[in-house]
Amino acid sequence: MPDITANEYIKGLVARARAAQKIAEGYTQEKVDELCAAITWAVVKEENARKIAKLAFEESQMGYEEAKYIKLQIKPRGVLRDMQGHKSVGVIEEIPEHGLVKYAKPVGVVGGIVPCTNPEVTPPAKAASAIKGRNAIILAPHPRTKGTNTLVCDLMRAALKKHGAPEDLILYIDPENLKTHGLEATSELMKQVDLVIATGGGALVHAAYSSGTPAYGVGAGNVVSIIDETADLADACEKVMRSKTFDFATSCSADNNVMIKDTIYDAAMAGLKENGGYLCTPEEKAKLQATMFLPDGHLDPKSGLAAASPQKIAETAGFSLPEGAKFIMVESTGAGAEHPFSGEKLSVVLNVYKYTDFDKAIDFLNEIHEWSGKGHSCAIHSTDESRIRKLAERTYTSRIMVRLPTSAANSGNWFNGMPFSMSLGCGSWGGNSTTENITWRHLINVTWVSSPIPLTTPKDEDLFGDIIKD
Repeated sequence: MPDITANEYIKGLVARARAAQKIAEGYTQEKVDELCAAITWAVVKEENARKIAKLAFEESQMGYEEAKYIKLQIKPRGVLRDMQGHKSVGVIEEIPEHGLVKYAKPVGVVGGIVPCTNPEVTPPAKAASAIKGRNAIILAPHPRTKGTNTLVCDLMRAALKKHGAPEDLILYIDPENLKTHGLEATSELMKQVDLVIATGGGALVHAAYSSGTPAYGVGAGNVVSIIDETADLADACEKVMRSKTFDFATSCSADNNVMIKDTIYDAAMAGLKENGGYLCTPEEKAKLQATMFLPDGHLDPKSGLAAASPQKIAETAGFSLPEGAKFIMVESTGAGAEHPFSGEKLSVVLNVYKYTDFDKAIDFLNEIHEWSGKGHSCAIHSTDESRIRKLAERTYTSRIMVRLPTSAANSGNWFNGMPFSMSLGCGSWGGNSTTENITWRHLINVTWVSSPIPLTTPKDEDLFGDIIKD
């Protein structure tokens, strides 16, 4: 019997998911919340989280095992915490003065694309968000980390079964069919489901938006951090280091560029070095550039240096690092293809600039983002509220982290108020449909019921003011 086509295989998965989703559609709020807690606990409890983190590192060869375990302890719990106490079944809001009542409805079957950079936490975050809305979800892993996806999903499916729910509320493209059909299976999935959450590279997000299915995509990251003269330098340098080095910068939210005021530049560089930063010589920078980038200024996907250790990066480029080095720094003056370090690097390489004027620094930050990372995130280490407001008003970014380690903060953490999510929208600036962190709230349909209220027709004088005299 010949192998089934990718279309037929995905059609079978979607049919199973739809059958399970129809059952979930009748669940109470209490049952929904029980299932969200159950699948989250299945991946965060110690013995399972350790297994997942170990396999995620072994398969991806990106980052390091302990960081993946730490992510598993924080992110799924945060997603669950943000859901608790919020209604996603039946009436979710009433506005009597406007005669409005809102009802939550499922979107149906969600397709979730899982990148190899975060294969351990993306599946539980997306699955819990989908089930909160009484949806089913089918996950498409990156081929490199298909085993991790299988392990995580099987743990969550077992939790569903234990709590009396259909396991097929969570399905995935299995390793064998991923091997057989490759990207065609993922493409078919995006065409056949009701909604897509695409977390991955630009080509994948474009494919999601071109699939004909409603989609939430995410843009590329390229965080630029500003350190001004009002900053606590010890604090700022430590947080830049944390953002740059956690899991060897698998996160698209890791600091990629830092702009430092000229009057504190030397002190800040000394602080970064104290936190494990190694500053390349011009010769070492040239070697690094030749190793990491293609002639057009983009990262070389064949370099093997994405989320690699600083030692491996330096060794591959042909130089050595002193003991204790945690990340590599290069100094630059420009942005764009002729200055490739200004782009996203997915590595523990930090690009450093010196600035003299804050307004010009914002202009240059925007220039960097025109080349790479527009719409995603930036950061500022400052205590000058007027500058923070100015940055917020003049940048084309969806998130600005103030005195925070960006990679740990903009997708949510216990020390700030950002919604926990592994999918960060970049708005029209980054070619996305939203600037928000994608959560369960994006995975429900809402029916508005409108009843009569007393007339609220405004007077022209109230609407137009002095314009009415024209």
